[in-house]
Amino acid sequence: MVSLFHIVFCASLCVVYGIDLTFPPGFKFGAATSSYQIEGGWNASDKSENIWDVFTHTMSDKIVDNSNGDIACDSYNQWQRDIEMASELGLHFYRFSLSWSRILPSGFPDRISEDGVKYYNNLINGLLAKGIEPVITIFHWDLPQSLQDLGGWTNPMIADWFADYSKVVFSLFGDRVKTWITINEATSICDVSYGLGILAPGVRSLEYGNYICAKNILVAHAKAFRVYDREFRAKFNGKVGITNHFLWMEPETEADEELAELARELAVGLYSHAIFSKEGGWPPVLEEKLAEYSKRQGYTRSRLPAFTKEEIELVRGSADFLGFNHYTSRTVRELNDRKSALWPLSGSPSLGIRLSVRPEWKQAAVKWFFVYPEGIRRQLLWLKKRYGDIPILITENGYCTEKLEIVDKDRIDYYYNYLEQILLSIKEDGVNVVGYTAWTLMDNFEWVSGYKVKFGLYQVDFTSPSRTRTPRASAKYYARIIKNHSLDVNKYEYDEL
Repeated sequence: MVSLFHIVFCASLCVVYGIDLTFPPGFKFGAATSSYQIEGGWNASDKSENIWDVFTHTMSDKIVDNSNGDIACDSYNQWQRDIEMASELGLHFYRFSLSWSRILPSGFPDRISEDGVKYYNNLINGLLAKGIEPVITIFHWDLPQSLQDLGGWTNPMIADWFADYSKVVFSLFGDRVKTWITINEATSICDVSYGLGILAPGVRSLEYGNYICAKNILVAHAKAFRVYDREFRAKFNGKVGITNHFLWMEPETEADEELAELARELAVGLYSHAIFSKEGGWPPVLEEKLAEYSKRQGYTRSRLPAFTKEEIELVRGSADFLGFNHYTSRTVRELNDRKSALWPLSGSPSLGIRLSVRPEWKQAAVKWFFVYPEGIRRQLLWLKKRYGDIPILITENGYCTEKLEIVDKDRIDYYYNYLEQILLSIKEDGVNVVGYTAWTLMDNFEWVSGYKVKFGLYQVDFTSPSRTRTPRASAKYYARIIKNHSLDVNKYEYDEL
């Protein structure tokens, strides 16, 4: 039964904002996972090692609980249960990623794994049988180790290797998969993996490796997009986009707005401007600042590698939509002590940027995560003002705790507050948000946090051989939102699915 408080609260919200709480017709809801975080089967059949296999096996001290994804949620064997969960929630789509080394054991298309292809065919066909659209991310951080040995994302040849891999998966699954995401979170791959060295492969090359990585990822994405355009679009009529992690940058005071805008270009423009702007290439202010800084340091050329004219044209316009991952925000002010707080950007100290948070922002279970719902709306509006009316698919948003709890009120509140801001973004700001994806379908291997933190709508028992999945209260809440196509549902009704 809906409580009187709930009715009064929702009515007052509608009065304050002047909107109802229903989502637009055609708006889609989904949930997401990634291959290394859930699949397990790290050495099943002919799959080769990827960088996370090697990283967790050889540098387990980098993971807070010394764990790995060898088994994880065992989705390689439990894929039917994963489909059941997606169906229980009533998802319109399920976003998952492909393991490059499971499909192409050498990293190259000389040999395609029959077992690897069978696994993904089973998953795709099973989802479609339930009326759930498969949304595939081609690359979500788990690069084949064979390619890392050749330089990984700092080798410009990777653009062609990725295009070849993409062509294989388009040909294998494109008849049934109509929404493709090429690469997940260039910010994390480049800044955190090749800049700060925190994530696999753990290359610490501050303000050098990260910029080489950024250019190569943009070119790789564009080459994959052009392959789809040339060879598959007319036949399959799908859409191809790219996803990044959008960290909203809030000026600490009004006087810090110019610096906050520079931080936005570093966090967002670096990976978006080349694709979505009319002129293409790097954000001009960032290109200028980094060239000046490099010169002062004695470099003969900018640390930010230049695009050729051909590369600018290749990358410009190479997306049908923008994938938008968002969890948290930062405040920005001038850096005086040459130390950047609360890392997310390896280039921030050189540009005089200090990142922090406001004291009233609630912290989640990891040190980088602070709750500021207004940040997602402000970031969406910034993108609209910067790049126009581009379709935006929110591909990740969710909340983590350390507790093993079924009644997860904090997660429910997070989803409510962020979805409320997304509705305002659509209805008040006119941003073209076409869908929303909860991170994550189930608890999983959460990278360097191991199994210590939980993002899942479903709780996973990692001590159980079958990795038993149990719906949390947030799963039931999310299912009600999807069923009613509205945020106007009882948040704390713990009925069975």
